[in-house]
Amino acid sequence: MTEQTAPSFFERLKNLTTLWRDYSSARGEALPPLKPDLPEDDVAKVRHQMQACLEGRGGDVSARARAAELGRAFLSLDDAGRERFLRVMAGEFDTDHDAVTACCDQLAKADTVEARDRAEQALRAKLEAPRVNLLTQFNALPDGVKFLVDMRAQLLPLARKSYDLKGLEGDLKGLLMSWFDVGFLELKRLTWSSPAVVLEKIIAYEAVHTIHGWDDLKNRLDSDRRLYAFFHPRMKNEPLIFVEVALVNGMAGHIQPLLDTDAPVVDPASADAAIFYSINNAQRGLDGISFGNFLIKRVVQELSHEFPNLKTFATLSPIPGFRKWLDGVLAEGEPGLLTASERKVLTAAYKQRVGEAAAAMAGAEAGEGPAEGEAANGNGDVVAGGGKGSLKALLARPEWHKDPVVEQALRGPLLRLGARYLAQEKRVKKEGDTPRALDPVAHFHLSNGARVERVNWLGDTSGKGLKQSCGMMVNYLYKLNEIEKNHEQYKGQGKVVTSSAVRSMAKE
Repeated sequence: MTEQTAPSFFERLKNLTTLWRDYSSARGEALPPLKPDLPEDDVAKVRHQMQACLEGRGGDVSARARAAELGRAFLSLDDAGRERFLRVMAGEFDTDHDAVTACCDQLAKADTVEARDRAEQALRAKLEAPRVNLLTQFNALPDGVKFLVDMRAQLLPLARKSYDLKGLEGDLKGLLMSWFDVGFLELKRLTWSSPAVVLEKIIAYEAVHTIHGWDDLKNRLDSDRRLYAFFHPRMKNEPLIFVEVALVNGMAGHIQPLLDTDAPVVDPASADAAIFYSINNAQRGLDGISFGNFLIKRVVQELSHEFPNLKTFATLSPIPGFRKWLDGVLAEGEPGLLTASERKVLTAAYKQRVGEAAAAMAGAEAGEGPAEGEAANGNGDVVAGGGKGSLKALLARPEWHKDPVVEQALRGPLLRLGARYLAQEKRVKKEGDTPRALDPVAHFHLSNGARVERVNWLGDTSGKGLKQSCGMMVNYLYKLNEIEKNHEQYKGQGKVVTSSAVRSMAKE
């Protein structure tokens, strides 16, 4: 089986158009065919169908039929048509702002407890947009919940660009948050005996370390591995989030041995460490609805019960934002980014591999001369100048990690900068917010109460790993008696809890 890309929900649910058409045709609710881009004439038909759904004529069967036809219409559209569909729902079925203002006036004038209660009830009713009723009607349809999850996946990027769609996205998120409360979710361990339809989706949804077919998947389900996923009762064959675990001895620092299908199988009963090496949110439409922390805690409980010898629970995680950050600070020319000794080693390595003239040119292009307090040596060569230019040039060399001279020159500065990036670099969405880790994976694990334990040199030498993080990976340690304290410090103060080794490395 070849590498797969997850098909869009709307492609996979084309069979629903037939099922939902049968619902609507049986009750005489079928819409005439719509053009894929939903021109204005067809917009009027969709608008009329939405209004009919809200009128609630007939019983529950008729309501489902109208909702089914509206959903079938959405499935028949292309991207442009779906955006127009969503804009109709967002703009024309929004809260009646005049009615809300009138209710607020009545509430302000209320002079008795009974009058205030009536005014508050009326206000609550008017605050809920009619489109919420429309969205809720899909819940009763076969695969209707999944339909709404993937509708939000399409809506999210549109809402980021257009304020007009933010209200609809917020309404849909609110519904999904109530339906996907962690109390409704079921944790399942997936094995080679699990339904093929679920295993196929694990292959398709794996985004951290691509699964290259069935043999690769079988390796990840071996006796020294575990794969757990959360499922919702209304989406029984759709994993919501899943984690892959390797049972090993010691804290793993390199991903390639864990992914090697020819590696010997470890006796899981003898393992002392559980390494979470891949965590995937499988449903884009559930972004911002967090249950990853519950998944990790539940898996730790399961593994602790099954294997009492396990002492270490840690991740082996990518650092996806590091190279982008590094390129940014190099482009800005941050003073003091590299130490004098680092500049010296980098320039020497570049001269050795590329030559004196090219090394001097690299320094000139980077706008660098000798560092402050340093001078050219007796031969006129810059001893510690050109460090940033050399760093960029050495990283640009094909397969630099296989060259011992280049690899050793880059090791020190990149490990130090990687530790700094994880421990110190923050982002703030708006003034007054608590600072958050700049790296998204770091933010996820720190929010869950982990600490930054170790930065691993050349932990991932795949093309993706080299491109994202110069091959580095990080272990986040879940120390069970510290999880809650770490979580509170990070969420409340933005404090990144690190090991002493990482702190020392970042401060060098």
